[in-house]
Amino acid sequence: METPATGARNSFRRLAPIVLFAAVAIAVAAVWFMGRSSAPSDSSAEAGFARDMATHHAQAVEMSFVVRDATSAAAIRGLADDIIVSQATQRGMFMGWLQEWGLNQGSVQPRMAWMAGHGHGGKPSSAPAGTAVGGEPLMPGLLTAEEMKRLREAKGKDAEILYLQLMIRHHEGGVEMAEALMRLSDDETVTTLAKHIVNGQTGEINLMTTMLKERGAQPLPSSL
Repeated sequence: METPATGARNSFRRLAPIVLFAAVAIAVAAVWFMGRSSAPSDSSAEAGFARDMATHHAQAVEMSFVVRDATSAAAIRGLADDIIVSQATQRGMFMGWLQEWGLNQGSVQPRMAWMAGHGHGGKPSSAPAGTAVGGEPLMPGLLTAEEMKRLREAKGKDAEILYLQLMIRHHEGGVEMAEALMRLSDDETVTTLAKHIVNGQTGEINLMTTMLKERGAQPLPSSL
């Protein structure tokens, strides 16, 4: 039977990610109102980052819902919940920025054009060549349609291992994109969240690497 203390701890664990990212959202909004002088342009690194990272995050959320249905392992389901909450919250912030900047969510600019020559620029990622779900060119760490199909079809321990391997690579791509934005931008609003993404996803990469070892598996070759 769950005791009051246990129930309180479980409630705190469920609410903690929401509280954390609400605090981040408030902090970023404060920086925005205190520090903005002009909005980024449609072809800026900030706009490209917001659009591409929103797409990147959307796939991570989808992957996490898939694995929740494929396993009963509490640790995996807890990690998936954390990624769903954090990346859905951040994605909402990216969309909010574009709206505030008076920009469309889509662009005539090619995917990842904002990173050309700055941390990506044709550098091969650890992801296989091809196109992602929906036919878009791959960005760092993004799953191909075939990889997403494999994840949807996997069950139990196989699903756990595949999810961890693919999500580690997905996070590595997110870190690569966030670090590139930090090199390219002096916008404190955007770089603050980019730094948070680097720190948060690096920590989750370490956690997922440990979880893989516990299951007798190893990460895919790293792009970092």
